[in-house]
Amino acid sequence: MTSSLHPQWDFAREIRSIFLRLVAFAILLANLLLGSNEGAERMHSIVVVSYLVISVASVAMARYLPGRSWLKTAFVVLDALLVALLLYAHILAGPVNENHNLTTTSLVVAFILLVHVGLKLERRLVLIFCGIVLTSWVAMLAITAARHPTAGVFPLLGSFFNQDLGLTVSFGFTAFAIYLLAPDHDRTRKDALKADQRRLNLSRFFSPLVVSELQERGGALRLERRNAAIMFVDLRDFTRFAETAPAPELAFVLAEYRQLVSQTIFEHGGTVDKFIGDGVMAVFGQPRPMDDDADRAMACALDLVDALTDWKNHNALNGHPALDAGIGLHYGKVVGGVLDSGCHSEFTVIGDAVNVAQRLESLTKSLDAPLAISAALMTRLMTPVPPANWMAQKDVTLPGRRLPVDVWYLPRHAGGLSAAVTSPYKTGTIQTALQRSAFQSTGADASTG
Repeated sequence: MTSSLHPQWDFAREIRSIFLRLVAFAILLANLLLGSNEGAERMHSIVVVSYLVISVASVAMARYLPGRSWLKTAFVVLDALLVALLLYAHILAGPVNENHNLTTTSLVVAFILLVHVGLKLERRLVLIFCGIVLTSWVAMLAITAARHPTAGVFPLLGSFFNQDLGLTVSFGFTAFAIYLLAPDHDRTRKDALKADQRRLNLSRFFSPLVVSELQERGGALRLERRNAAIMFVDLRDFTRFAETAPAPELAFVLAEYRQLVSQTIFEHGGTVDKFIGDGVMAVFGQPRPMDDDADRAMACALDLVDALTDWKNHNALNGHPALDAGIGLHYGKVVGGVLDSGCHSEFTVIGDAVNVAQRLESLTKSLDAPLAISAALMTRLMTPVPPANWMAQKDVTLPGRRLPVDVWYLPRHAGGLSAAVTSPYKTGTIQTALQRSAFQSTGADASTG
């Protein structure tokens, strides 16, 4: 089994596989050089050379032809046949006696190759390998017992049920343990892959810190009604640009824009709800509301005004389309969480507050403004509104909504934040903090109705 999420896991497993093959080859070679297999040197030499060839071919297959199931099975069968040949060299190739030297280090090769097959985490391969080895082993012991110069059934059984058969049974128990553990290890790995897939999905919406928290508190994603700040960001004239732009340029501009917007949202602790073409919907207060949601949303919106203005100017200087952006921001009740629809689960927020924020973003076009904010969000601010050339409009009617909304916005010609202002807040005429407080308190309830 391979993993597209964690190819390094498969690579590490192949490294362990190669290491085990080297250990097995070293043991075989040492036994051959030490001459511990009297009468079976030729057979042992064949085993060593054959194993070396099979090992090189197996490593090459793993490197250049990964994922070929039939090749994997073929190499397991060849390994099992080599173990059977090694057993033959010890049991049948030599003289008939009670001691077949199966307690020497050469027997370790069978167990090492068994572990090697177990690393593949497939019960089928463990069964194939053990079936060939155990069948060959028991058959050879039976033939050897029959060749002993004994008469009668009991002496024959005594020749068969000896220390050598005990080693066979030990090998069988080891194989059975590996057979049981292989799917458990595989299941643990699959669970880890699912967790990483879930983390990957969450990272599309949340900042890394929020992702870590959600993995520890999975229940935080269930649908709940809560207060939140909703932001919509959209590019002006993007559709007209997309109709004629070459596909590579379109992809470049859109990817750069999305990266800029989502990164700014994450930096302020917001959540990307979804991308809709050139539109971005963000939420502050999901998966859990905080007291400063409105303040963080306001700071994010103002940073985006400046960042998108710089991005537009940079594109103009480098021959890319210079597109204006509009941002709508509102605060209100939403129902947010993961909506499970069977084949596809989607993180989302729904409610009137979402519609108002989207209408405010559309309103920026007629106002020729980069940013429009509802009075409902202004009333939720815990810190003073940052100084800027704010303009105000009361009782603004939004399409599809019965109750009007009081709106604050920034004229596009004024750019982003103003460094030099004559009062804390401007709305076309000089406005005091007291007047601003009165403005915030009027129409706030209506704006969230």
